Amino acid sequence: MSGAMRGTDTAKTVKYSKVWNLPNILTYGRITAVPIVAGLLLMGGNNARWTALAIYVVAAITDFFDGYLARKWQQQSSLGRMLDPIADKVLVAVVLLVLCADGVLLGGHIWAAIIILSREVLVSGLREYLGELQVSVPVTKIAKWKTTVQLVAIGFLIAGPAGDTIIPHTTTVGIGLLWVAAALTLYTGYDYFRAGIRHVVD
Repeated sequence: MSGAMRGTDTAKTVKYSKVWNLPNILTYGRITAVPIVAGLLLMGGNNARWTALAIYVVAAITDFFDGYLARKWQQQSSLGRMLDPIADKVLVAVVLLVLCADGVLLGGHIWAAIIILSREVLVSGLREYLGELQVSVPVTKIAKWKTTVQLVAIGFLIAGPAGDTIIPHTTTVGIGLLWVAAALTLYTGYDYFRAGIRHVVD
């Protein structure tokens, strides 16, 4: 009886550690940061933008550390593998939508955001379909560069008007980098579909 109880306690401990290990906690934090950053940007004002930028930078840094620590400490889990890409995409999507709403992205520049968001939806759908076929599509180096440029661009755009008062053309640099990210997005999106189209056709 006592042995069975100890076995149950051990199972609960293992289950708990898979949910609340540090890599997963970093991912939870990144998801939690999304509405906070969005709310600060919608609030307006330079102080709110700087606070939003600080939270965004911390969230972006955790994007590297959660995967790195999970591999190093052998704490990879199905929950982490599911939530990590969701956290990344939600962070990017929500911030881009808010930047369009508050006027930092205007006119034709909104198309850069549309390209990035469309690619994320299409590739996520492709990955889900290929996952059912037990086919994995590896992340390329160019895709990693795309993600880096995209995150830096969004950081400049979050600073936006507040950054322009300290460093001229902060917003312009952010918009330029966002178009670079959009171009890389088109290339990597085509690359993913080219790799997966054979399985889709079959």
